[in-house]
Amino acid sequence: MTDFEHEIAVQNKKFAITIDRLRKRNFSNNLPFLILSDKLPEGQAFYEFADGHIEIQEVFTVGAELETKLIRRLSDSEAIVIRENFLKKNGLL
Repeated sequence: MTDFEHEIAVQNKKFAITIDRLRKRNFSNNLPFLILSDKLPEGQAFYEFADGHIEIQEVFTVGAELETKLIRRLSDSEAIVIRENFLKKNGLL
């Protein structure tokens, strides 16, 4: 492994640790974790909750305020696929 490859691997590991900590912190504060996806229309994102369910929500502005609108709650099997893909993509599995 070259020095450059080693540095990239170290940075990827740090990134994964940061994402994992942020996700756990959100859950411990009873907050959802935002999962962005280019498979959703612009303005929509997945919101993962501590109990394991995932919702698709749309984010929009009303004046100076950010608002969200529930599009739908994913089935358990859909949530598992989204979660596992996110975790794999970010080096957490």
